[in-house]
Amino acid sequence: MSNEKVKVGVLGMGWWSDVLADGIMRGNDIEIVSCFTRSEDKRKAFAEKYNCHAAASYEEMLADKSVAGIINTTPNNVHLETTRQAAEAGKPVFLDKPIANTVAEGMAIADVCKQHGVLLSLGYQRRRQGHFRWIRNQIDECNFGKLVQAEANISRDRLGKIDLSSWRYQADGMPGGVMLQIGIHYVDVLEYLMGKVVRVMGRSNQLVLPGDNPDVANLILEHENGAISNLTASYASATEYYMMNIYGKEMSAYYDLFGGLRYAKRHEGKSHKVEVDEVDDIRAELDEFAECIRSGKAPETDGYWASRNLAVIKAGVRSAKEGRMVEVDEILKSGE
Repeated sequence: MSNEKVKVGVLGMGWWSDVLADGIMRGNDIEIVSCFTRSEDKRKAFAEKYNCHAAASYEEMLADKSVAGIINTTPNNVHLETTRQAAEAGKPVFLDKPIANTVAEGMAIADVCKQHGVLLSLGYQRRRQGHFRWIRNQIDECNFGKLVQAEANISRDRLGKIDLSSWRYQADGMPGGVMLQIGIHYVDVLEYLMGKVVRVMGRSNQLVLPGDNPDVANLILEHENGAISNLTASYASATEYYMMNIYGKEMSAYYDLFGGLRYAKRHEGKSHKVEVDEVDDIRAELDEFAECIRSGKAPETDGYWASRNLAVIKAGVRSAKEGRMVEVDEILKSGE
């Protein structure tokens, strides 16, 4: 396939659709040619901002032969139906995380795309950041030795900044609250670096924000190699903050938003600062989507991977409710 820009339609108009569209505008691989949402005002505003056609319906967008892919930012509970329609029309889909609200729907999304031979790429941009790529490379070169433990935190201050009418902040629209909405990013990164999670212990509470969903949560994750990770997510902290430490028998790495990346080797007794290239992670995930459409290669994060990530979160939700350790396979089998 040529290196001409891949023409896409954007489905669902909200703040995240603009984030992705801005990422597209910073790159050279994708062109937005069409958009649709049920709100006429929203789609007209989006079309004017990004100089694209405001389709009268999703069906019109899918029938447009110039549209080579769909950027889907609709609510979680309609991901299956909207992705099925795209797959039946032969249109590749970039779907923002989480893949769905239940594992059964996530697997159905992955299956329907596989059935129709359609590319499905999930939006997990944080694994593409330079510090995590550096750590992954060091793990691949066996510099960490045996991986034994990790700790991570993803936090934001959302007090006074949420719209309770939005599905993103309602228990029905985002079951699991903060851990499903943003914690899942670091579930992806932890599985990317440490290996698959096999069992989960979870706790959550609602401490600061209004509404009906947890704003603080903690997961203790056991990986298939026996390593233990601790992940916390919060919408109730004083500031935005991201942190991840990866511990190996021979080397450990330490990343945080304000201090950057460091590593320390066994017996040295000191840490070393690591300078990594700044990555436009939103642009990078979308550029990969375009490249996959052109080349036919598989994306880093497909529907089956995303369904496993979701199962980890849902295991944590069940654990918090029932006060016990929950096997990820238990959730995968139940489709919860």
